[in-house]
Amino acid sequence: MRVLMCRKMTTIESLTKKALELKKSGLSEAEIGDELNLSINTITWIMTRNIKGKKSKMPADVKIGWRSIGVLGHRTAMTAGILADIVMEETMIEGDGFDTILGIAINGIPLACFMSEQLESELAIYKPPVKEGGKGTFSSNYASVEGKKVVLVDDVVSTGESLKHTIVSVKDMGGDPILAVCLVNKTSENVVEGIPLRAMIRARAVQ
Repeated sequence: MRVLMCRKMTTIESLTKKALELKKSGLSEAEIGDELNLSINTITWIMTRNIKGKKSKMPADVKIGWRSIGVLGHRTAMTAGILADIVMEETMIEGDGFDTILGIAINGIPLACFMSEQLESELAIYKPPVKEGGKGTFSSNYASVEGKKVVLVDDVVSTGESLKHTIVSVKDMGGDPILAVCLVNKTSENVVEGIPLRAMIRARAVQ
């Protein structure tokens, strides 16, 4: 038991160190969460847990690491191929079809690029807001979502907040979000803002 507790603390300490380094480099808590594949609640807890007089329970979360895929382009392409296959399956079932693959910054972008090529569709890019109450942005260097049936792509869905922002923003721009896909879904949800969510893997903390 002592060994397990020691390993747990070592993991927390290493995450804290990395989170503080990223904070020092100018990243927001939302961006740090994206980089470490942890929920914003976990990042907030990590950043504030050593504040004197502040005691709180660590949120239930699962640390997701997929660097073994991301370090090589052909591995990312093969992974994107699985997601593309899921998109084809889901859109054939619904019979809706789609026009545009939208990559959610930052880690959804490389997946969406390969998927766009494989599915012969347009590519759009969206950056969610980094601060609560902020506005996200669509890159003007890529396809517009206006009047398009859009498939949203991300790597990890932790709380679903980034995905919710993206769905709302696509609708505000006159697009029609029909499906969201990701590598790992850490929530229990299969639908977000009325849009189906499909993942290669579902990972949740068991309490």
